[in-house]
Amino acid sequence: MSRKILFFINPISGVKSKLNLEEKIIGKCKEKNISFEILLTSKDGDYDFLYHKINDERITDIVICGGDGSIAPVVSSVLNLSVNIGIIPLGSGNGLARTAGIPKSIDQAIDVILKGNVTYTDVFLINNKISTHVCGLGFDAKVAYDFSKQKKRGLNSYTKIAVKNFFSAKTFPFTILAEKNEAKIEAFLICIANSNQFGNNFKIAPQASISDGLLDIVVLKKTTKPQIVISFINQLISGKIKSFSEKDLYKKNILYFQTKKLKIENPCLAPLHIDGDPVETFEEFSIEILPAAYKLIHP
Repeated sequence: MSRKILFFINPISGVKSKLNLEEKIIGKCKEKNISFEILLTSKDGDYDFLYHKINDERITDIVICGGDGSIAPVVSSVLNLSVNIGIIPLGSGNGLARTAGIPKSIDQAIDVILKGNVTYTDVFLINNKISTHVCGLGFDAKVAYDFSKQKKRGLNSYTKIAVKNFFSAKTFPFTILAEKNEAKIEAFLICIANSNQFGNNFKIAPQASISDGLLDIVVLKKTTKPQIVISFINQLISGKIKSFSEKDLYKKNILYFQTKKLKIENPCLAPLHIDGDPVETFEEFSIEILPAAYKLIHP
């Protein structure tokens, strides 16, 4: 079957130079004699037109040239369609692409698209909204919100904002219900992870896989600021998964467990981000994995 690839380019993603991106796409596709089209990403995240476009034009692959936040809106519009999804990572963190082993180099990423493998990949629903990567409540969501207001993107800008928020970070009360167990916890953050990292190889959930049919949940409980640093270092090094029902789980500064679904009560409205983008928060969240939801092109 001949391929037809639809490329979506996010004109504002990250800091990486997109100079000659279109030229590289055109050159490599023509070299392989592959039909293609290039469009800009939708500002409002509306990709409803894709259903008819894919069927009418027999599109086989959709490639998102952007950051983590650009991926879910496209994926959610094609979940029930036989189309492959590719990524050319242009964001500040590129957590999903890094988890999947997709190279940062534009040339190498395009090569992966043109000759890579395809694997069924998970997504998850958070109050019926799709996430492909990582969601967070609390500290990391506040960082995501402040970062979204910056004109200058990139790792340096993100790090400065994270450090600034670290010293003023506050905890929030949560109730977590998973695997028929319940825990009332005061925490700095709750991370719901499909991929293993926020981005830039900062692995918040080292054991996470994008195709294992499980969510990795990481909770940073209330503790002193020095203990936060120590706990995060230990998490990066080992990240040992516990069962949510184990008694000693509640004695740890960081809780790390896996589940297929959970509910979170958020009475004080801790802020929320989905795939790095700040969004409206709620008092209650219902979260569940959707295994093998789409086909991802990877090395």
